Amino acid sequence: MSDEDTNAGGTDAGGTNGQDTDATGGDARGGDAAGSDGQDAAAAGTDDGGADRQERWTAAWRKAPRALSRSPREPGIGELLEHLAGLDHDPDRPVDLYGDGVVADLERRVAELLGTEDAAFFPTGTMAQQVALRCWAGRTGNPLVALHPLSHPEMWEGGALSAVSGLRTTHPTRERRQPSAEEVRDLPEPFGTLMVELPLRDAGFVLPSWEELEELVEAAREREAVVHFDGARLWETTVHFGRPLPEIAALADSVYVSLYKSLGGLSGAALAGPRGFVEETRVWRHRYGGQVVQQFPQALSALAGLDRELPRLPSYVAQARVVAEALAAGLAEEGVPWFAVHPEVPHTHQFQVWLPYDADVLTEASVRQAEETGTALFRVWSPEGPPGLAMTEVTVTGPGLSWTADDVAAAVADFVSRVGA
Repeated sequence: MSDEDTNAGGTDAGGTNGQDTDATGGDARGGDAAGSDGQDAAAAGTDDGGADRQERWTAAWRKAPRALSRSPREPGIGELLEHLAGLDHDPDRPVDLYGDGVVADLERRVAELLGTEDAAFFPTGTMAQQVALRCWAGRTGNPLVALHPLSHPEMWEGGALSAVSGLRTTHPTRERRQPSAEEVRDLPEPFGTLMVELPLRDAGFVLPSWEELEELVEAAREREAVVHFDGARLWETTVHFGRPLPEIAALADSVYVSLYKSLGGLSGAALAGPRGFVEETRVWRHRYGGQVVQQFPQALSALAGLDRELPRLPSYVAQARVVAEALAAGLAEEGVPWFAVHPEVPHTHQFQVWLPYDADVLTEASVRQAEETGTALFRVWSPEGPPGLAMTEVTVTGPGLSWTADDVAAAVADFVSRVGA
């Protein structure tokens, strides 16, 4: 199988398999393969035509030979099974049972990559994070968690921190950016844990500078709080920070990483930190229903992602910056009355594009472009912010590495012509 074939089979998906969705089954954000295959379904709506629209969209993007990234919705079951069968493994090795075997191998690999004493595999990132924050609350004796209001637990976990774990939250800032050290120091109420989402997806996949992150962590230490990183997408932050993964992870007391976002595994997450803490989280994993009898497909696909996708992430970040600049230039050249590419220079291989049109109009233009030209520039658009604005998330992975700035400009011109058609 070529790299492109392998990517289509799951290692280049860069999205979720339902873990990043809200209680309705989708998070309603537009995007490519950025983080939730449920977001397409959410944007399709709940009326009788929603399923038909989703089927049409998926078919259009699956058939389009040119794309910046591939969605986890695109490969069929047969393709995924073929991909799994082609992964490196000993076919005579016994399957895993309640977390041993290949699952234990994966845990050791993650711990080595992050430079931590131990790591535990979890079936979902939501469970991993809930357990981490609950365990820290027990250890600190303080149930208050300081985090951004746009962070994943606040936006997409159905209020589980309070409903399931009995925790409370406080927000250092409501700005669409990472919190500052000063804002953490100024929180009026003592908190036990500071949770930092790196990158902050709903604000545009934004990261602080390395110096700002160090100061933020130090501010929490001054408040005698522990620090937990929501590092679902931590893997691709090394370019922006200019630091290796172990140095980044070493700033926190614990780190959660996704094994399908960016890496393209089937599903799953890992929680890494000190050995005693991780052992405690394994106890709570069982209590939360996460002690699954066999998980070798998830573990094998995650190991493949670590082998194949992780080394390529820096090239995706570099290409995302080329694409973002070309998108902005193309939209300006086409005379679009207002637009935003955010951040202007992406911090990771994912970023937002904002346009002053109805979300349904933009999504239809995206689908028609894929159907009629075989080019999938954008995917689903969602109404965000003030009325009349729509946003989509752009992800650049393996398929997007061949795009030149001229390719992007041509695709933008064609897309804009369809918006006005």
